Amino acid sequence: MAGMRQSFHDITVLTRGKGLYAFTSQVRDWVRASGIKQGLLTLYIRHTSASLLIQESHDPAVQTDLERFLSRLVPEGDPIYEHTLEGADDMPAHVRAALTQTHLAIPVADGRPLLGTWQGIYVFEHRRAAQTRGVVLHLLGE
Repeated sequence: MAGMRQSFHDITVLTRGKGLYAFTSQVRDWVRASGIKQGLLTLYIRHTSASLLIQESHDPAVQTDLERFLSRLVPEGDPIYEHTLEGADDMPAHVRAALTQTHLAIPVADGRPLLGTWQGIYVFEHRRAAQTRGVVLHLLGE
């Protein structure tokens, strides 16, 4: 039996404003190149106004509907927000990130993440303007 190994990697995801941005293929390629055949992959986004999701990758309407739902649930311009220094979309972006996820854990077997048939990995951008988002990948296994 081989010993446990670990590997780290950074992925940059460029966004163009609110919405979901797939980076599944980058994750799959890196896991395969790592040489680790089985283990646990952890992804962590290094931001407070964006999040990570595993979501359907087949029908783009799912992604649009999720954005519309969160925009209705957490509207911009709500007078309850005190934090407005970075713009009207910033505090709602923080709330949206708090309601979603900043990290994901995905099992790895046979050198690939064990995602379902229609599952994709996404950065969920909550700000209106384009952003550069950093995601850290950590793979522990053998």
